[in-house]
Amino acid sequence: MRASRLVSILLLLQALGRLTAQELAEALEVSERTMYRDLFELGAAGVPVYGERGKGGGYRLLDGYRTNLTGLTAEEAGALLMAGAPGPASELGLGSLLAATRLKLLAAVPPALRETATRAEARFYLDPGGWTHERARDDRHLRTVAGAVWNDRRLEIRYRRPDGRAVRRMLDPLGLVHKTGVWYLAARHGGVTRVYRVDRILAAQETETAARRPDDFDLVTFWENWEAEYAASLPAFSVRVRLGPLAQRHRNHLGALSPRAVAEDPPDSRGWVEQTLLFDDRRVAVAALLALAPDIVIIAPDDLRDDLIVVARETIEQQRLG
Repeated sequence: MRASRLVSILLLLQALGRLTAQELAEALEVSERTMYRDLFELGAAGVPVYGERGKGGGYRLLDGYRTNLTGLTAEEAGALLMAGAPGPASELGLGSLLAATRLKLLAAVPPALRETATRAEARFYLDPGGWTHERARDDRHLRTVAGAVWNDRRLEIRYRRPDGRAVRRMLDPLGLVHKTGVWYLAARHGGVTRVYRVDRILAAQETETAARRPDDFDLVTFWENWEAEYAASLPAFSVRVRLGPLAQRHRNHLGALSPRAVAEDPPDSRGWVEQTLLFDDRRVAVAALLALAPDIVIIAPDDLRDDLIVVARETIEQQRLG
């Protein structure tokens, strides 16, 4: 984290000029004391950071100094540029800012490392959206899988199918996606691109054979299309509700409990809307709808109201008991 923060300080000073320690600390969400330590470390490392006292003072880089990040290894450059993954950035409302920052970083990275940086983006994706499933149980083969993805080598695996049967597969790995605690491998088998859960891989070995990667393959586009098809295939529990403004803002930020809205009426004069929400099952619906309370009214099914009332009463009683 500290190495990443030092790079961020450099980029901030390079982009914005003179900044106080307080301004830098607020921008990077650390204490002023931590920021003074970081600034001292930059100076000790030979970076020309100068502090000026008094009104209008602050810290700045020596005029004409610009870092080109030549100290980064190929792996570090790729990891740094992966931080601008589009999904998490959009969730935080920082998509445009990080996109602009990424372009500046690409311009600053030495030409020999640019291919490495964009290659990382093409093979690894962090998806912040939510599904409901158990936590990953076995990621011991993740490094082997990631190595094959990065090196464009064929991957031989023994895989446990959802029905429990173990099969052997020779795959052309295309990319890894991380979603709510689980890693998914996108790979071609038999001329078809499929998705494999890494925690279901029982054995994995990277081979010396080069993998076949379609020239037009885009990991993010493939994943979004596959995810939409997968979500449509899930069992659905439908609930008709009325949501107030606060509940509408929180609806899509419930992580694994996030519902899928399939029908929405225009808001009324108070900003409330009537919607049909789909959940994986009734239990998930109860948990998610309670999280949206009190800005929610259940229209149908009627008996779901009783479920929420029971849970709410049990919660109140538990709080009283301490």
